[in-house]
Amino acid sequence: MHAPLADPSPESASRGFGWLGIARIGLVQAAIGALVMLATTVLNRLMVVEFGLAAAIPAGLVAWHYAVQLGRPLWGHGSDRGNSRTLWIVGGVALLAAASLLATQATLMLESAPKLGLVLAVIAYSLIGAGVGAGGTSALALLASGVAPQRRAAGAAVTWIMMVAGIVASAITVGQLIQPFSSGRLLAVAAGLALAMVVLTVLATFRLERQAGRFGHAAEGRQAPHFGAAIREIWHETAARRFTIFIFVSMIAFSMQDLILEPFAGLVFGLAPGESTQLGGQHQGGILIGMIITGIGGSAFTGKRPDGLRAWVICGCLISAAGLAALGLAAVNGPPWPLGANVFVLGLGNGVFAVAAIGAMMGLAGAGETTREGVRMGVWGASQAIAFGLGGLTGAVGVDLAREALGDDGAGFQLVFAIEAAAFVCAALLAIKATGAAAVRASVGQDKRDEVYA
Repeated sequence: MHAPLADPSPESASRGFGWLGIARIGLVQAAIGALVMLATTVLNRLMVVEFGLAAAIPAGLVAWHYAVQLGRPLWGHGSDRGNSRTLWIVGGVALLAAASLLATQATLMLESAPKLGLVLAVIAYSLIGAGVGAGGTSALALLASGVAPQRRAAGAAVTWIMMVAGIVASAITVGQLIQPFSSGRLLAVAAGLALAMVVLTVLATFRLERQAGRFGHAAEGRQAPHFGAAIREIWHETAARRFTIFIFVSMIAFSMQDLILEPFAGLVFGLAPGESTQLGGQHQGGILIGMIITGIGGSAFTGKRPDGLRAWVICGCLISAAGLAALGLAAVNGPPWPLGANVFVLGLGNGVFAVAAIGAMMGLAGAGETTREGVRMGVWGASQAIAFGLGGLTGAVGVDLAREALGDDGAGFQLVFAIEAAAFVCAALLAIKATGAAAVRASVGQDKRDEVYA
């Protein structure tokens, strides 16, 4: 049964999560980010550097864990029907933790028993995708249903900043603890990380669902429809369909740079590995500041305008496009181009876009006719996951093909950066209707929707 609210009064229901409640969901995001970091960063390096495997093997495993997340709508729908998102959150993180341990063991086996190790790795990364999808989708659905509209931008900023912080903190801690490296030490550290993140998730979600507000269909107490009916409703809803396309295009543009930024810095600007890593830090710093600015400014404007986040989404896309276009010029000019400042601006646009888009997503999540937040967040989470996997792979393969076809490193990178910039401009155009519709649907009553969309 659905857990009773701590305070069933209308006043309490309208408030929803306070900042502490939002931060507790942020801790869940941090736990998910920390566990995923182990699989996508530490194990990736071990496969390529220590064990001398082709880079395509870990890249394929990471892409596969994104592909598995096509199941996000089903897992989100399960949390809708079960009326207990906490169980799905804790269960998803526990599965992710166990899968990260299996992935660690599989990676260590690749050297002595490569075939068996590869089979176990495929299974482990499948479970990682399932754990991220089940836990992450349910956490975002809880956030969407329990946060008042005027706090959505700030709520998105807080949770994503905490996720980034979890990734950074775990990367630094794990990196220190596994030195000097040995298989036994790595397994011990992985086990400690898994246990700590599960405990953190349990503590963060303890009685949290009782504090949620009642926005969207959480306020109406409706039973979620069956999965097929829910998917049909979302597909036939113009606003939801537009938003799904917007998420896919924008996230492809967002992720294409992930695997090529540091190689670009090394090949075109001659930066050493440590220097290119610092460049990545400047990019992340820009993302962080963009998230903070949007979290503060977006919340202020959302309270005054029903489509207040639309301008932030569009500006974030256009700033990102400008940053990528400038990188295209840098690719053919080289030093003394201000590469650090350029990458910081790109990160700033990425941060603004990401938080505003997530805030708009939370608004649209509770605006369906009968569908609940879980299945709707699942649909957009699946679109995002596939775009991330496809975007990273497209960027890396595109650079290889362009460099070979054009016979010049700079020209090859310039072409790919130009394609990314064009994708962000396309996303900005899609956002004009997609995010505006999301905000309006979240801000008007059911009886006014037909009038609004007439």
